[in-house]
Amino acid sequence: MTDIKTLNDNFRKTFIGGRVLLTAGIDSKPADDIANIMMLVQNFNNFMPDNDPYGEHDFGAFDYQGKKIFWKIDYYDLDYCFMSENPADPTITNRVLIVMLEEEY
Repeated sequence: MTDIKTLNDNFRKTFIGGRVLLTAGIDSKPADDIANIMMLVQNFNNFMPDNDPYGEHDFGAFDYQGKKIFWKIDYYDLDYCFMSENPADPTITNRVLIVMLEEEY
């Protein structure tokens, strides 16, 4: 079993091992902006006690063209129906990364 932080970092950096969802506010942006935002999500490394109190690297926020962008990782069972019983166990957990505008949170 791997720790949650490592699993989250690997997923966020590669987008492999779960689903990536964009809210309407992000999805409505031009393709170049979406690509830049996703690159910033993948390269995010500004984890501090304020935004990462449990050390799981499951949330981040940054500014992009005057707008605050949030991203959040949630943990689901293999069918994406219920929350995972153990997010540290990748054999029973799918990760979902949601990228949104601050006002969509």
